Amino acid sequence: MSVILCTAGYDHTIRFWEALSGICSRTIQHPDSQVNRLCISPDKRFLAAAGHHTVKLYDIKSTNPNPLLTFEGHTGNITGVAFHCEGKWMVTSSEDGTVKIWETRSGTIQRSYNHGSPVNDVVIHPNQGEIISCDRSGSVRIWDLAENNCSHQLIPEEDVSVSSVTVASDGSLLCAANNAGNVFVWALIQNYEHTSLLPVTHFSAHKEYITRILLSPDVKKLATCSADHTAKIWEVIDVDPTQQVPLPISNGTSTNGMHSVLNGAAFPAPSPLTPDDEQDPNNPSNQRKPKPYPLEATLQGHQRWVWDCAFSADSAYLVTACSDHYARLWELHSQQVIRQYNGHHRGADSDKERSRAAMPNQIVTVQPGRTPVPAFTGLTQPVQDSGISGLGQSFVVVSGSNLAADHTPYVPIPGFTSASLDSQAVASSSDEEDE
Repeated sequence: MSVILCTAGYDHTIRFWEALSGICSRTIQHPDSQVNRLCISPDKRFLAAAGHHTVKLYDIKSTNPNPLLTFEGHTGNITGVAFHCEGKWMVTSSEDGTVKIWETRSGTIQRSYNHGSPVNDVVIHPNQGEIISCDRSGSVRIWDLAENNCSHQLIPEEDVSVSSVTVASDGSLLCAANNAGNVFVWALIQNYEHTSLLPVTHFSAHKEYITRILLSPDVKKLATCSADHTAKIWEVIDVDPTQQVPLPISNGTSTNGMHSVLNGAAFPAPSPLTPDDEQDPNNPSNQRKPKPYPLEATLQGHQRWVWDCAFSADSAYLVTACSDHYARLWELHSQQVIRQYNGHHRGADSDKERSRAAMPNQIVTVQPGRTPVPAFTGLTQPVQDSGISGLGQSFVVVSGSNLAADHTPYVPIPGFTSASLDSQAVASSSDEEDE
């Protein structure tokens, strides 16, 4: 069984590649719009393609070029898509300012939550009972599906678009990144009645926009992608939650961040320090200054914006997607590119090229000592999103460690009684232009 790479772009097509040979084995036309996002089910049976107003669901193993189902209801670009762990429902985010939950068998909308601002990203908490989304107005919202409301609203930095969010596979951390290049981290404490949030740290990760943020499956690494042509890997430091004060819930809404706008404790803003003060551990200002995550690696070599990334299941490898038309597979220990996929072209006058990568929970890592995969050829437009599945000579399938829902209680949603998928996939989103 060969390794299959799935790509989609601005040429209105979805292509399936044999990763070892570089042969395009299948092409699906997507005439309605460009493809903004792809999401592969962990059983590798289905592919969800998010476009301008719709999400189309395809059978990966079938030769039928038509979608099995089309999800209609958004009125703007769809920026994020993710599956419930048992496939009972799917969640999407959109520039129309809404987050929608869909019943996967019928394609009907079960819930719709309004942000009031274009939504950039959406993820599902491993407990399957909460959805986390972010928007251009600068807010991060946690939606409680059992209560059917917004339980928390976080504003990390006023009037700065939050481009991406990620939640730990064990449900312990929530991270957000914004257009100012800053990263914000909260600890998630799961109580019987609700989730409490504890501010952990915030730090400047890049000097330009952050387009994607992603926690590794083992929750030991944090990856950030940026308009500064780099991706960075940060070490996730253990934080003692007892040293923090949980944010209160007030009228269904709470917040914390650099600026406390609603109710809740803010991240402590760093105070101006002299060089001597910075070296003094007893200095009160130094004690309350949040400690940034240590930088492990800066992955350099991208020629343009890095739009997306995906970890391998063992957290040892990272795939980055860049608008220089290359997807790169990095070995994080050596910080070296060990695979490079080329062939995604677009006219030189384009200033809106985007590249994205996505992997299912059961994903591939590379066996040492193998020869590089040949470069891909045939695409005439930039890659918008990609996914990898399968088993081949140069790759091995590794059991995903980020199915935290297997170890956490499932919170059912009223009305969700049927399922057509058994899936959950990594998702990402960004709407900024590469200028």
